[in-house]
Amino acid sequence: MTKTVAKEEVIGRALKAKDLVAYDKDAVVSRTIIQKQVGTVTIFSFDKGQGLSEHTAPFDAMVEILDGEAEILIDRKPHRVKAGEFIIMPARRPHALKAVKRFKMALIMIKA
Repeated sequence: MTKTVAKEEVIGRALKAKDLVAYDKDAVVSRTIIQKQVGTVTIFSFDKGQGLSEHTAPFDAMVEILDGEAEILIDRKPHRVKAGEFIIMPARRPHALKAVKRFKMALIMIKA
């Protein structure tokens, strides 16, 4: 499920990113906050056991864990990332995510 947040909902307001998506049983929920030609910011929630299968991206991507804990594989090497921590997934290197505990994250991709 993806929902784009109307600009007027986020521009010029102090918000908690983790409050912009709710957990959904056995699901991954995403909400795009910024979508521009040069990059995106998307907030995700993952129920326990949910994840994204291994893939690559043409750009570096930064993941900040907002709540919970994730296992993030980069080149099949596992990294435990907890609330308050972030990791950068390098461009063109395989990566995957899995919810060790349910978690929320901000995904920031800069394309330029």
